[in-house]
Amino acid sequence: MRDRLVDLLDLSERYRFDPEQAVRVPGISEGVTIHQGCNRSCTYCIVPSTRGGERSRPPAVVLDEVRGLVGRGTKEVVLLSQIVERYGRDLRPRVLLSELLRLLDDVEGLERIRFLTSYPGDFGRDLVDAIAELPRVCEDVNLPIQSGDDDMLRRMKRGYVVDNYRQLIQRLRARMPDVGLSTDIIVGFPGETESEHQHTLDMLAEFRFDVVHVAMYSPRPGTVSATQMDDDVPREEKRRRLHDVETLQKRIATEINAGYLGRSVDVLVEGTAKGRWYGRTRTNKLVHFASDEPLAGRLVDVEITATEPW
Repeated sequence: MRDRLVDLLDLSERYRFDPEQAVRVPGISEGVTIHQGCNRSCTYCIVPSTRGGERSRPPAVVLDEVRGLVGRGTKEVVLLSQIVERYGRDLRPRVLLSELLRLLDDVEGLERIRFLTSYPGDFGRDLVDAIAELPRVCEDVNLPIQSGDDDMLRRMKRGYVVDNYRQLIQRLRARMPDVGLSTDIIVGFPGETESEHQHTLDMLAEFRFDVVHVAMYSPRPGTVSATQMDDDVPREEKRRRLHDVETLQKRIATEINAGYLGRSVDVLVEGTAKGRWYGRTRTNKLVHFASDEPLAGRLVDVEITATEPW
């Protein structure tokens, strides 16, 4: 039976959450690799040359591993791949990620399923439907876009334009209005102009992600961008653009999280930090709360009484 815990949340601790000080109970949430390698050729990425071509694990093998983890107490599995939507395309007969999710959704004792990392160009309607329909699959999607400018995306060889991404987000939010969305951004990629940087800021303001992981571009040996493009954005300019993104995203995240005030959320408890329990919602919000009960590995309802940006 799920527990009802009210008036216990103090998210002021969340902004200063230090994983090194957390005591996470092993096995509650476990990663399961379902696919390795990448056949794409993004100009900044070294993965294809270091991890090789795409290789999927058969569904029966994945199911056996997940059942084994659940038998040892795991409550949540995170399906892992460089491009998780490419899962099963090399298998015969071919298998879709959405089909694997439907198989895993029937595993008795498993509470939650997540997956990452996604590639927007391969994210089909069948996968949107699976997330919306399957009770164990969390409404939590990581969709790296890297830039909000179409010319930049072409130089990166990402294989899509911003409007493709926009349509995908619209489909996700049409089925799941509260879906948690995160993305990755690179600032200072070779040739990035101030106008192109502004397009990224405009995109972030429009799409309003829950989380944005942002990094300054640095050339990786052996990549196209390192060997064929000039790293021509000065480091100080990269830092400024990084700060622009972080400042904007902090404001957006503050507004989004404030919308949780007064709501009750379902939290899978992972461990303790600074004398409080912590866990995550289905949409991957980190929640801290107080309780004297032994709650590790349990699903509890927590009422949100305070929020922070992160």
